[in-house]
Amino acid sequence: MLHKVQNMSEIWDLIIIGGGATGLGTAVDAASRGFKTLLLERDDFAKGTSSRSTKLVHGGVRYLQQGNVSLVMEALAERGLLIQNAGHLVRNQPFLVPHYDWWEGPYYGLGLKVYDMLAGKLGLGSSKHLSRKKTLECVPTLVPEGLRGGVIYYDGQFDDSRLAINLAKTSAEHGGVLLNYMKVTGLLKYKETIQGVKAIDTLNNEEYTIKARCVINATGVFTDSVLKMDDPDSKPIIVTSQGIHIVVDKHFLPGDTAIMIPHTDDGRVLFAVPWHNKVILGTTDTPVDCISSEPRAMNNDIEFLLNHASKYLSAHPSRSDVRSVFAGLRPLVKMDNMKKTATLSRDHTVIVAPSGLVTITGGKWTTYRKMAEDVVDQASIVAGLPPVQCVTENLRIHGWLKNMDKEDPLYYYGSDKLEIQKLVDQNPDLGNKLHERLPYIKAEVIWATRNEMAMTVEDVSSRRTRALLLDTKASEEMAPEVARLMALEADYDDMWIKSQVESYRELARSYQLQSRQDAGISLLI
Repeated sequence: MLHKVQNMSEIWDLIIIGGGATGLGTAVDAASRGFKTLLLERDDFAKGTSSRSTKLVHGGVRYLQQGNVSLVMEALAERGLLIQNAGHLVRNQPFLVPHYDWWEGPYYGLGLKVYDMLAGKLGLGSSKHLSRKKTLECVPTLVPEGLRGGVIYYDGQFDDSRLAINLAKTSAEHGGVLLNYMKVTGLLKYKETIQGVKAIDTLNNEEYTIKARCVINATGVFTDSVLKMDDPDSKPIIVTSQGIHIVVDKHFLPGDTAIMIPHTDDGRVLFAVPWHNKVILGTTDTPVDCISSEPRAMNNDIEFLLNHASKYLSAHPSRSDVRSVFAGLRPLVKMDNMKKTATLSRDHTVIVAPSGLVTITGGKWTTYRKMAEDVVDQASIVAGLPPVQCVTENLRIHGWLKNMDKEDPLYYYGSDKLEIQKLVDQNPDLGNKLHERLPYIKAEVIWATRNEMAMTVEDVSSRRTRALLLDTKASEEMAPEVARLMALEADYDDMWIKSQVESYRELARSYQLQSRQDAGISLLI
């Protein structure tokens, strides 16, 4: 990829700043239309918000509650397309809405029937009422006192950072060039019109001046910083909200059915979702002013989730049960007279500046494909490119494979699983687990380093595998072996190994709960 940038004699059609869900989706759309496409990400692909989601591909029940029917319909349509195009990563997930008051059954039942209707032919199954007995059979760990029954419905569940990596590979297969650890430091201008970007490869400090017909700002919560590169007087358009998740062991929610609680104290939906043989509890909605690539969970939010989970789960999860806690920031588009971030819109917005900078922001993972289509349509006009129709509606994502066995520990690699198995066949030691509490094997480290642009131990343990999120302590314990295997593959020295292990251990401690508190903030140290 670096070689292509260094030797590109022509001007790029489109340069995309940002390697999260929106930027990667845009890179797929643009490259599949035949445009010369370059994506630059300052950290790793999906380092920020796009690897810290609730792992759901969904229409958004709470948006239906708010009356935003158009957003729900769009998201449900995109959910159906994503299950068709990335079946190795997206699955049909049953959700149970328990009800303890007499009115909740008919109220939620009617709402979810409308949800089914809006999905149309792309629906995943019809919702239905369950008796108290059937409800407890589905989720035996529900608090039984006062339980009247439940409503079951169907939505999508996925692995967010694995989809991000597969989108990067899909774009590359169509000629796109994508670089992580390439930080954009400025915009090139001629007579107030953007002509490209200045960037630096943060791994080796090499600087680049890269020209393009159009630059797309797809930087999520960092949108305003790129807008200020273009116009220092530009007003902020992003309001940032932090959502946290905690991960606990499977015995808190045995079986395959997730739980959805439609209304919590902060107005958000609460989920308990089975994921990679663990359970994710989330999420919160807390306005924050500080934007960081490593946001930290606040103690109040942790207690909020644990307390709400204990209201509905008979085996009350406590701080000592938490395997990992992670936080993500949502880029919400600022709207007048909206005070609570829980009520801000997740609709996406495309903005074209007088300089020609095209910005895409807002939205959510589920609608990334439609966001990409909209922004490439607009950017191609700005760039003066020939009109080419979007083809991603029926474009299969890299790794697509029909009838994947979801019980196979390597299922999320899809068609790449065969290549990983070849590594094990050549060297049986690579078939051994990296840690007894996690499903990951040594071959996955080699594969990520060789074929998925993993540059650090964090890249492998957080986003190529999900070890950091599933069991932070276990991921810390396997870090030396991950570093050793990466060094073996990429010819790094012992100093690199030592530095990587130290850096990763410092990061991992921020995903672990400690009992100490300071000024109401959990010391995640």
